[in-house]
Amino acid sequence: MFKIIHAEFLAPGIKRFVIEAPRIARKQKPGQFVILRIYEEGERIPVTIENSDPERGTINIVVQSAGKTTHLLNSLNTGDQILDVVGPLGKPSEIRNYGTAVVVGGGVGTAMAYPTAAALKRAGNRVLSIVGARNKELVILEREMRDVSDALMITTDDGSYADKGFVTDKLRQLIDNGTRIDLVIAIGPIVMMKAIAELTRKENIHTVVSLNPIMIDGTGMCGGCRVLIDGKSEFACVDGPEFDAHRVDFAVLVQRNSMYRDAEQRSLSEFHRCKTEAATQEPEHAVAIAPTVRQGDQR
Repeated sequence: MFKIIHAEFLAPGIKRFVIEAPRIARKQKPGQFVILRIYEEGERIPVTIENSDPERGTINIVVQSAGKTTHLLNSLNTGDQILDVVGPLGKPSEIRNYGTAVVVGGGVGTAMAYPTAAALKRAGNRVLSIVGARNKELVILEREMRDVSDALMITTDDGSYADKGFVTDKLRQLIDNGTRIDLVIAIGPIVMMKAIAELTRKENIHTVVSLNPIMIDGTGMCGGCRVLIDGKSEFACVDGPEFDAHRVDFAVLVQRNSMYRDAEQRSLSEFHRCKTEAATQEPEHAVAIAPTVRQGDQR
């Protein structure tokens, strides 16, 4: 059982959890993740580690409500407990002094970009960070990213905050202005990472992306997170999640991530239907959508 020490929404549908997990906190490094399960019959999902505090024995995760399980997770609050949290998983980011590093975070991907940006800064790099979101409300970790960056650029798709446009526009500006870039790290939606990879390939800039395929066990045994790297199968959970962007077959990544989209949508629709029905019943007759594990439960 893993106790939630603190929970707060950073933006609509995006929640940060501080979780008591001392063994994970002591070993976590930038770029790694955990796999968690909320209740006994629940699915296992990979979640970014945003930060850790070895002294307090806590890790921070940031979760965006997308499918059934993330909606359930974001319904938990301070004092609740999560059944399983396994990690840290995946290879850590390769941190060294490259020179000038551009760290790009798209949407909730900023939560994984933040610890990597901080580590690159500590290693002596000049860190230029670009954060993108659909609108002002969905910009997260602005203060944290600014604190670990020599410069921070923010874009919103609709122009409701900072500069209107996409993260690739800012990266293109840096290149066109003659900025020397030794490394680009991009973390976010697949379409964003693919666009950045295409841009930097033409400029021969070393680029790393953190991939987010469907993942189940996190040990390489299930094969669910298989990705094609230079035409060869690798597993994001043990060989990644970070890969050379110019070696990734993004077409296959998109295809594999969409395999279960219909099933995921049906599950989410059923969840919302049950939630609506439960809300209209008398409290003593309402049926729980899923077990909420709270402090004191012994499971």
